[in-house]
Amino acid sequence: MSRICELTGKGRQTGHNVSHANNKTKRTFLPNLQNVTLLSDSLGKGVKLKVSTHGLRSVEHVGGLDNWLLKTSDTDLSLRARRLKREIAKKQPVAA
Repeated sequence: MSRICELTGKGRQTGHNVSHANNKTKRTFLPNLQNVTLLSDSLGKGVKLKVSTHGLRSVEHVGGLDNWLLKTSDTDLSLRARRLKREIAKKQPVAA
């Protein structure tokens, strides 16, 4: 499984290690991914996801997993998160 956040799409970045003598060698910067269980209010169950700490803060700021998924575009989400978004959208009451 790749090291990509399932909610924000944040992945690895590349850069250089720079020595005191200003020699540059390639390196990668990996996101701080955590395996977490986030609770979905509309589904009434917990969902296990691999999420970056930045993504966790964003989810909390928006008001929970359901709100985050409904406001985020599908291009950033993983396949599992897109399926979860569809399930949550079905459970939401129809705004009339």
